[in-house]
Amino acid sequence: MKCSLCNSTTAAFFKSNFKEYFQCENCEAILLNSSNYPTPNEEIIRYREHNNNVNDIRYQNFVSPIVKAVLKDFKNSKNGLDFGCGTGPVITKLLRDKNYPITTYDPFFDNNQKVLKTNYDFIVCCEVIEHFHYPLKEFKLLKSLLKQNGKLYCMTDLFSKTIDFKEWYYKDDNTHVIFYHKNTFNWIKENVSFSKVTINNRLITFEV
Repeated sequence: MKCSLCNSTTAAFFKSNFKEYFQCENCEAILLNSSNYPTPNEEIIRYREHNNNVNDIRYQNFVSPIVKAVLKDFKNSKNGLDFGCGTGPVITKLLRDKNYPITTYDPFFDNNQKVLKTNYDFIVCCEVIEHFHYPLKEFKLLKSLLKQNGKLYCMTDLFSKTIDFKEWYYKDDNTHVIFYHKNTFNWIKENVSFSKVTINNRLITFEV
């Protein structure tokens, strides 16, 4: 199997009764065998199970690292895109409460292609990038949507060698098809032509 991100050779990494994973020998991403990918209908069913109440304090606290980063880095005269917002765009709600002009997009629940023809000062992707079936294509799209000096904020769980993959909860979501190592993000920075990447726990920030 070739890496879905960098197209390099992969090696067998982990196998259960139902799923098979590989690790890229170049960018170090962990990849679910594409034959195990969920169908679009299975993805929709799973996403509808998520807690999508934008007024839920726990949900708001969960996304707070991205919200705080945007509030710190950009004034509310700057425009943003909530990419992969799902059925409960809580980041959009919190930023709009602060008078930020932010647009929503989701391939399943808010598929307005017109918003992908505009450029943005910042883009937020909360619990989205681990769902990418074609990660290189998606990151190139996101980069192309950013203005000069723009930023892409992503939240996901990073994989490292200290994690017991067999017991790792993050792999158990059947819609999670790629897991990123810190070196994976460095590869993305170099090959998608971002100027900088910063990793702060679960928050990854790419800069144009």
